[in-house]
Amino acid sequence: MDSVDPDGSGLQEALPPPPPVLPPDVVPVKLEEPVKKKPARLPMARRGTGTKGQKIPLLTNHFKVNVTNMEGQFYHYSVALLYEDGRPVEAKGVGRKVLDKVQQTYSSELSGKEFAYDGEKSLFTIGQLPLNKHEFTVVLEEVTSARNNGNASPDAQGSPNDTDRKRMRRPYNSKTFIVQINFAAKIPMQAIASALKGVETESSQEALRVLDIILRQHAAKQGCLLVRQSFFHNDPKNFVDLGGGVLGCRGFHSSFRTTQGGLSLNIDVSTTMIIQPGPVVDFLIKNQNARDPFSLDWVKAKRVLKNLRIKVSPTNQEYKITGLSERNCKDQLYALHIVFQLKQKGDAEPLEITVYDYFVNHRNIELRYSGDLPCINVGKPKRPTYIPLELCTLVSLQRYTKALTNLQRASLVEKSRQKPQERMGVLSHSLKTSRYDEEPLLRSCGLSISNSFTQVDGRVLQAPKLKVGNGDDLFARNGRWNFNNKKLVQPSKIERWAVVNFSARCDVRRLVNDLLRCAEAKGIPIEDPLAVIEENRQMSRAPAIVRVEKMFEELQPKLRDAPKFLLCVLPERKNCDVYGPWKRKNLAEFGIVTQCMAPQKLNDQYLTNLLLKINAKVGCKNSLYWQLGGLNSLLSIEHSPSIPMVSKVPTMILGMDVSHGSPGQSDIPSIAAVVSSRHWPLISRYRASVRTQSPRVEMIDSLYKRVSDTKDDGIMREALLDFYVSSGKRKPDQIIIFRDGVSESQFNQVLNIELDQIIEACKFLDEKWNPKFVVIVAQKNHHTKFFQPNGPENVPPGTIIDNKVGHPKNYDFYLCAHAGMIGTTRPTHYHVLLDQVGFQADDLQELVHSLSYVYQRSTTAISVVAPVCYAHLAATQMSSFMKFEDTSETSSSRGGMTAAGPAPVPALPTLTPNVANSMFFC
Repeated sequence: MDSVDPDGSGLQEALPPPPPVLPPDVVPVKLEEPVKKKPARLPMARRGTGTKGQKIPLLTNHFKVNVTNMEGQFYHYSVALLYEDGRPVEAKGVGRKVLDKVQQTYSSELSGKEFAYDGEKSLFTIGQLPLNKHEFTVVLEEVTSARNNGNASPDAQGSPNDTDRKRMRRPYNSKTFIVQINFAAKIPMQAIASALKGVETESSQEALRVLDIILRQHAAKQGCLLVRQSFFHNDPKNFVDLGGGVLGCRGFHSSFRTTQGGLSLNIDVSTTMIIQPGPVVDFLIKNQNARDPFSLDWVKAKRVLKNLRIKVSPTNQEYKITGLSERNCKDQLYALHIVFQLKQKGDAEPLEITVYDYFVNHRNIELRYSGDLPCINVGKPKRPTYIPLELCTLVSLQRYTKALTNLQRASLVEKSRQKPQERMGVLSHSLKTSRYDEEPLLRSCGLSISNSFTQVDGRVLQAPKLKVGNGDDLFARNGRWNFNNKKLVQPSKIERWAVVNFSARCDVRRLVNDLLRCAEAKGIPIEDPLAVIEENRQMSRAPAIVRVEKMFEELQPKLRDAPKFLLCVLPERKNCDVYGPWKRKNLAEFGIVTQCMAPQKLNDQYLTNLLLKINAKVGCKNSLYWQLGGLNSLLSIEHSPSIPMVSKVPTMILGMDVSHGSPGQSDIPSIAAVVSSRHWPLISRYRASVRTQSPRVEMIDSLYKRVSDTKDDGIMREALLDFYVSSGKRKPDQIIIFRDGVSESQFNQVLNIELDQIIEACKFLDEKWNPKFVVIVAQKNHHTKFFQPNGPENVPPGTIIDNKVGHPKNYDFYLCAHAGMIGTTRPTHYHVLLDQVGFQADDLQELVHSLSYVYQRSTTAISVVAPVCYAHLAATQMSSFMKFEDTSETSSSRGGMTAAGPAPVPALPTLTPNVANSMFFC
């Protein structure tokens, strides 16, 4: 082909030939130009640090890591574990034992190199192995896995009988494994140095992952239970009884972090739930709160025992439970291969034998009570191996992954609390006993870990001044305030209301009188209730939906028109069954604002807190925006208004959260909630939009949902239109987004998926509309804590830290806005991913701090900004509307699928218009 000259000569020769002439009935296809993919948004870099506030020296649970060798390389190898017949090993927990055996047996072939194994399919070394491909064969004695259960039958001591030994080619319970190790990639340690300079790459993330895998392997060799980066020792001193056969096990979290101050090791106290070790029957009695073994529910028992590991007395052979026998021990026939083995020994026995007879008469084991109970099955479905219940003991350090009851959760919180100085002592002890300085792989990396807490500089921001009724100022002290001798800034008028009592032991007449008195003191005009309805005590045992329907049947004849507000007295303090159906009936069917309460100690403080919630929900009489609900207090800078960058330009604030089902409930739809501010320039009033979405999906998929050329059914359309109407027909030129519940690995999805949906929703309303965005992620699920070096108290409320332990490059800071009254304060970690408005560091940090003081439900600063708390409340309340069947038993196998594909996600009921825009969630 001729070349093309710069001046254009030779152009004709370079052109392609003309297209062929098409027949008249063939329509040419027009090729569209490829769409240019816009560059992905990345988290922004830090623009500077704040300066406001009183400086305070602090300590943090980051321990400095010194690195002397950044020139080495990690070598990544993929690991495949096979049985000798080529089948892949699927049982968990076997890999580490097999790889330990490989290292012991083939040390010379591996050039004596230590390696870090993740327990699954990856292995890492410092420096290269002799070959790129290795294959080893090892025999492992006494492997406990689902694959070998039932290959031989346990005798009285849980070991094989003589006939079994003759029939087996190898010693009992041994397995031959083939281990294939293949080179996959090189990971330069220099990538960690680059990450410390703010240049994060896939290699830097992998290098840090290798260091964390070294810590996991180090803990595994000490016999710890591993839960991600948390490690739990088998020490009864670390166990606390939560009831129901569940223990809280205290351990510690340990992970490497890149920070402004260099590489650090973050160590924190961690707690997980484990099954109470010991006799299986004792666990079941506690788990079901039963009187004795003979009153147990065996359907529940089978569900809770499946896949747990047991040891069979007296030789402690370990098995995994696969199920229970269908009949009791005295009636359950043993497997045919057991009878065959007895005949081989010459025993004159019938063709059938029960499990009870087998153990009592042929193994000489005394069984005191197992005869009338089901047996534990540790075999396969077609080849069961039954063991009497009283011979089985649960192995220690087995995680309990099902949802905790309210009592268990409260007990866990109470027993996990640690004062700051106590926590510091526990962390120092954990670092000392971990003996990381003895880990050869860390030494090979040139890593040494300091034993001292890192010193950081904090600043204590001044609490914002509040406005209450009659133009009075209110000053928070230590993050708290009260309404003693004060009135609410915008009280609602409570009229046309009634009280219903669902069988609670409560003097309702006295409650009403005290509520009227307290409301008057707070400046809330309140009428006498139209009716007080007491539930018939005989209805207290009826299903919740029936009780709610019956209550409305009794209520309607006593009221000519629908009430504007209903006060509901519940008999139980936490999660009463009536709560969900009651809320749904009121908000989705009748459009009635309702407040539930479960009084235990009726005093003025309790009633004031109750009135704060009621006032925020019920519309104000003396307001142009009466439908917006009352306000308890306002920020002074909000009242002026003089909030930097917010008060002068129409600004909407969003709080976004996704709530998932409890552990073990993977089929339950997730609930996405977005709350949005309204009535600009206020930042204290919000509304909520809530949607269901696929289970365990963290990204919100319904922010923009175009269903036709003229209709968008997404969450943001609701929020934007409401802001426009409630804010004097102004569109928000600035939108500040607070996103809760996402990890650092999901930041790019927030910036490039969720934010794109919000932008599309804006464009759908007005193509020329280009608001500016600020995107901030609020994280509470992290392990950084701060301590005062010379005092037992928590850090003061308003403490902010944006140096040394922050990200090396990206814009983040820690804020302890609240007063930590119990335990150790957990700061909120804020990540500013995007700021198109151009906030100064001090202005943005003070805005975040101020948003912790606008939570209308309480008289304290809260630990995270109010919009995020409201989003969580809205998701929780709306999820109570729907009764999802507990499918935890089948969720692992079904995964939310049906025969036709993914199961449809049920929709939430629609709220009536008059409550949809209220703070019904408050």
